Amino acid sequence: MSRPPAETLTLAGLADRARALSAGSDRTLIGIVGPPGAGKSTVAEALVHQLGSDAVLVPMDGFHLSNEVLETLGRRDRKGAPDTFDADGYIALLRRLRQQVDEIVYAPAFRRDIEEPIGSSTPVPRATPIVVTEGNYLLLDTQPWKLIRDLLDSTWYLEVDETVRLERLIARHVAFGKAPDAARAWAEGSDQANAATIAESSRYADLLLRLAPTAT
Repeated sequence: MSRPPAETLTLAGLADRARALSAGSDRTLIGIVGPPGAGKSTVAEALVHQLGSDAVLVPMDGFHLSNEVLETLGRRDRKGAPDTFDADGYIALLRRLRQQVDEIVYAPAFRRDIEEPIGSSTPVPRATPIVVTEGNYLLLDTQPWKLIRDLLDSTWYLEVDETVRLERLIARHVAFGKAPDAARAWAEGSDQANAATIAESSRYADLLLRLAPTAT
């Protein structure tokens, strides 16, 4: 499968696309994908703000395994890799959101300041027409991740200049407590290995997206 053609859109253009996707539907699930540092969280938050009360953001990062569990499994030094998430739990949540049976669904969130997931942090009322979810592995072609694509109405892969992405990622690690050398080592090591895996999955996206500079 070849990659979709890239499009450059403003945030307003993204919001228009989301509204068009949701027209005539009780609920639309949109996934925003990209490598670490691509700006997924920023774009998803801005999109939901633009959509107002019609949308709720449910990040995949809420399904990080806790640091205690990662230590027990011997995966703490690879935090952020596919097997450091509760993928089945995330899929189960997407199914509940897709079925739209419960009056309200409470989704977990991820706190970067403590590097831990926090359960039942985000209420999603049944009447909310658009759910935006964002994360690294929404397009991964391995089990159980590959089940996600059928639960989403559209997936948008966010691209950014590689140098910008890397420097942004290092700055984020520093901001949340890593020493500069350690931040660069993590970004160029574990994060970069994950980024290569994520880039491979971009061919499954419905939209290959570059956000227009004026949108930020």
